[in-house]
Amino acid sequence: MAPLSGKPWGLKWRSSIWFVTSVVTLGITTDLLVYSMLIPVFPFRLQKLNYSDVSGLVGWLLFAYSAGLVATTPPIAFLSERYINRQHPLLLGQVFLMGSQVLLMEAPTYWVMILARVLQGISSSVIWVVGLAMLCDTVPEAAIGTQLGIAMSGVSLGGPFIFGIIVTFVDSVGRLLIVERKDALLYDLDNWATKEAVEDVKKQDSEQTLELSPAIVLTEIPLSSPSTAIDVDIAEPVVTRTNSPKVQEEKIHVVAPRHTVLGVLGILMRSSRAVSALLITLLFGIIYTSQEPTLPLHLQAIWGLSSARIGVIYIAAVVPTLASSVFTGWATDRWGAEWLTVMCFLLAIPWIVVTILEKSLALFIVAMAFQSLFITGNISPVTAELAAVARQCEGLGYAHVYGAFNFFYGL
Repeated sequence: MAPLSGKPWGLKWRSSIWFVTSVVTLGITTDLLVYSMLIPVFPFRLQKLNYSDVSGLVGWLLFAYSAGLVATTPPIAFLSERYINRQHPLLLGQVFLMGSQVLLMEAPTYWVMILARVLQGISSSVIWVVGLAMLCDTVPEAAIGTQLGIAMSGVSLGGPFIFGIIVTFVDSVGRLLIVERKDALLYDLDNWATKEAVEDVKKQDSEQTLELSPAIVLTEIPLSSPSTAIDVDIAEPVVTRTNSPKVQEEKIHVVAPRHTVLGVLGILMRSSRAVSALLITLLFGIIYTSQEPTLPLHLQAIWGLSSARIGVIYIAAVVPTLASSVFTGWATDRWGAEWLTVMCFLLAIPWIVVTILEKSLALFIVAMAFQSLFITGNISPVTAELAAVARQCEGLGYAHVYGAFNFFYGL
């Protein structure tokens, strides 16, 4: 296939690693920003609406979010791999997110809040599955940990409704501008390859192939071929690989063999790396969310804090965590994920215990900050491990493994 003519505006920077990473980072930031608004605001909102058993109701709001996330993660993951398109579901996810914010802002009754949280869960599925898959499509293997670490720095942010809507709009513009790597390759632009490596491979390739990366070429598999193992749509490109003597082979998942949900889980359960990563994800989800329904009311009961002051405390406590994901992502690329995750969990345990004490508000804030610092440090190594699993297990795409990640977190 010859390179396409009529390149899109801003093709180079819109398909670049830094831009895609920035958009995914902003998407995760937006998702967690909107999600975290529940914590300092909604208990007081429910009290104002004359509801009783507020902690229990907040817990069900958390459940509604997780239910929407868990229920929609499998179809989102499979459709993303099936149709080889990341941008369209990312934009659709923003529609759900904006709608949920309007519902939450104007909700007159509890069931409207529940509906809004379900829509938020659907939107979260999109950014955590499709967004991370697109990031791994774009970034070379050697730098995936670092870029995932940058993206995960958005986990700790939060803010009010109007600010959330503004950030969602900016995030939507970024998603709209992205040119996916599979599309940039059609215009003979590859951000993985150095100029020297590209020239070396081009000399070896025939005129009938389009060079994708130092080790990847684009071909078309005829639909009528009886030996074709991969079912594809008309005009959908399928990526195969060719060897280059000078450049290490990279693996890209653009079209993966079709699997059922049980089929994907079966492949993952046969990988010890995947099992470990998913169990850590489950543990992270339990720790990260277990305090959320009761913590605002705890701060109000012990220290008499208002929702505004509780929001400030959350910001003060989580600001240090912005560095943890970036550092652990960088460290994962250099030393691997095993000991990083062990150290993060062990260092978090004492601070989780300290948050139980009711002696000092300042001590509580410090403990909460260190607890979040070490707990969130696990996300980058885990997501990098899952990317490695996708590259090693035949038939798995990035959306599959991040669908499993999202599913276990949702549980």
